[in-house]
Amino acid sequence: MTRRWVAHLPFTAADLPAARQFAGTLARSLSFLSEVDAGETTVSAEDEQGVRHRVFCDLALTHGRRCGRRAGHDGACAWRTSR
Repeated sequence: MTRRWVAHLPFTAADLPAARQFAGTLARSLSFLSEVDAGETTVSAEDEQGVRHRVFCDLALTHGRRCGRRAGHDGACAWRTSR
């Protein structure tokens, strides 16, 4: 059985929205790897690592897909975000 692991990669950001933006960009850039579960991406302050903030909505959709929009988005969930 393969275990799931979490990589902790400290970085600096001005605030929570900027941290979510950075983490979301990083997760999407690695999502071509089957080992990466980008939808489960969270961020936390270095001194409050137990308080995690979701980056993506990740709500279950049809056909086994999950919402790829940002956490707390307005409107309907969607598999892909509009660019």
